[in-house]
Amino acid sequence: MKKYTTLISTEELSQHLHDSKWAIVDCRFALAFPEKGVQDYFDSHIPGAVYAHLEKDLSGSIIPGETGRHPWPGVDQAALFFSRIGIEAGVQVVAYDDAGGALAAVRLWWMLRWLGHETVAVLDGGWQKWVTEGREVKSGIEVRPQRNFISEPRTELLVSTAKVDKLRMDPAYRIFDARAAERYHGLNETIDPVAGHIPGAFSAPYLDNLTIEGVFRPVEELRAHYKALVGGIPPEKTIFYCGSGVTSIHDLLAMLHAGLGEAKLYAGSWSEWIADGKRPVAT
Repeated sequence: MKKYTTLISTEELSQHLHDSKWAIVDCRFALAFPEKGVQDYFDSHIPGAVYAHLEKDLSGSIIPGETGRHPWPGVDQAALFFSRIGIEAGVQVVAYDDAGGALAAVRLWWMLRWLGHETVAVLDGGWQKWVTEGREVKSGIEVRPQRNFISEPRTELLVSTAKVDKLRMDPAYRIFDARAAERYHGLNETIDPVAGHIPGAFSAPYLDNLTIEGVFRPVEELRAHYKALVGGIPPEKTIFYCGSGVTSIHDLLAMLHAGLGEAKLYAGSWSEWIADGKRPVAT
């Protein structure tokens, strides 16, 4: 059986809707309206899909003055959730949302990879493409039989705030900000209380990964794009962040899909960086 580890097309997913060894997870979420995603899921979703809430299922607890807006969850918390929605070794997971994968399908994708489960992919084109193509949908709440998810954490994939502060001016490393360019430059900050970016970081907006149709650009284009960005820095020395450790994973997915290896994530991201007013800010 073919294994999907980065992206999967709507056509490919449609052939496995009733496969017990496949788990589909609806990750739709709206930052301004945290419960909108679960309501959208209840109204209509891909048949067989269960729902994952960014703040309740895919994030840890916020500690004022220390963490960002969507703290990275602990290993036990994440493993418990994945067990509850029926994921274990041998299960092919497919995550989707309605934001090109950026909220929060890529978060679930990378959390599973972080815990050693590589058979997980993001639905290319997401919910919009599925609906536009007139594919089958279902309403209500669905559940999957609970399974025993065994985690094998890859702790080296996460980078701490202290590590980012140490490496941000090191020419052997490259740190990227995946937010929109105007937020990187501090010109239009609509979410966090401080505008700007981490000094030394480069701009790499995740939206550059998508076509106007909302699907990922061809592999050749993504490869050329990221080769130009990283400038020869190896993936293990390439770090991405965003506002709260969600959309930056879109860049990690694009790089891996392009065959350029697995970069690292600063999960705390901008909202954690600015939690301490003593940390420097660039605009």
